[in-house]
Amino acid sequence: MQDNNNLIVYCEFEDGKVADVSLELLTKGRQLAQELGVKLEAIVVGDNLNGVEDQIFPFGADVVYKVEDKRLYPYTSNPHAAVLINLFREINPQICLMGATCIGRDLGPRVSSCLHSGLTADCTSLEIGDHTDPKTGKEYSNLLYQIRPAFGGNIVATIVNPECRPQMATVREGVMKKEEFDANHRGEVINLDAAKYVSDEDFVVEIIDRHIEKSKINIKNSPIIVAGGYGVGSKENFDLLFELANTLGAEVGASRAAVDAGFCEHERQIGQTGVTVRPKLYIACGISGQIQHIAGMQESSIIISINNDPNAPINTIADYVITGNVEDVLPKFIKYYKKNSK
Repeated sequence: MQDNNNLIVYCEFEDGKVADVSLELLTKGRQLAQELGVKLEAIVVGDNLNGVEDQIFPFGADVVYKVEDKRLYPYTSNPHAAVLINLFREINPQICLMGATCIGRDLGPRVSSCLHSGLTADCTSLEIGDHTDPKTGKEYSNLLYQIRPAFGGNIVATIVNPECRPQMATVREGVMKKEEFDANHRGEVINLDAAKYVSDEDFVVEIIDRHIEKSKINIKNSPIIVAGGYGVGSKENFDLLFELANTLGAEVGASRAAVDAGFCEHERQIGQTGVTVRPKLYIACGISGQIQHIAGMQESSIIISINNDPNAPINTIADYVITGNVEDVLPKFIKYYKKNSK
């Protein structure tokens, strides 16, 4: 195969379904590929891949590489890494995107270290732009800007990879918007012979038993979220958030500081190190608004901030600000909602 310098997305495939994060990255990848004037490609590695391209093409992929072998499912590190490393040496993509899932976090570093390409984890934004090396003065055009909070969220870093390819980035689920490009869009399917890309020696790990615990909390798809921060004060005060959520038909979320303090379980954490949400209504209770938290909820349609600090950073992005203590304000919310919704 010839060097194609295209943009490729690694698509995770489980139970006959392409992962949402992969479809989100195809949506973003389509936009970046159009900007660069290159093709958008996808790769799926696993077993029973019949028809998987029908899920991928509507999101704008021009090419789908399929590598099928019953030993390639479920995911194990060495075989999947071998497939990508050997294929990338052949096709030389300029950009590779994958989800910051347990699979992507394992696979991405293996591929990037073997190809000496570098990788930025947990990006919150991806853009195309130019760069001038301050030391040499050398100019580079059309690089991938890999953007993420750094130094504990005190800055937003833009990371570039001028020389090495592919430019690699992982992105958490929910950070990018999932949108179909064209329901009737079709491209080319390339079935690759697994034996050419992975050797028998790579299959040294055999999975004897596999158990996946599905999360019982569906915070990502909730239209209303009542979220609490460290300012809520205690686990007992969090009960007020649950009471309001039950009244509104909402889900309860939390900032990292609240989770670290033991006020709430980790599954409810929203932000750069939790889930990204886009509800119609987001009620932020006692949340100061660190950049990592804002990264996970800034696209909410309406944001109400309840905080006893009128200068809390979250107030700058809130549509409505209520200055006061959570334990005083929330009972009134509950009382008046119940009174007016009969």
